Amino acid sequence: MTRAELIEALAEKFPSQSPRMVDTSVREIFELMIERLSQGERIEIRGFGSFEIRTREPRTAHNPKTGEKVELSERRVVHFKPGVELRERVNNIK
Repeated sequence: MTRAELIEALAEKFPSQSPRMVDTSVREIFELMIERLSQGERIEIRGFGSFEIRTREPRTAHNPKTGEKVELSERRVVHFKPGVELRERVNNIK
């Protein structure tokens, strides 16, 4: 599902809200999440899951085309851990 499809589905589900308002709301939610994650904060949405920043240590990798060794510096990555309800629903556990 793309962001546009999400906005369209929410606009259909909540016809009292204008599509423009739904679009603004979804964009603001994502922007706030990005802002908080970039500040190193953890985001927890009960029943859905949590997002947090993890640090990957520097390492030596290989370029698959040339086989040349490449040094990768330390970097931060977003990690998502699904919540119990999401895991159960995805796996059809009731």
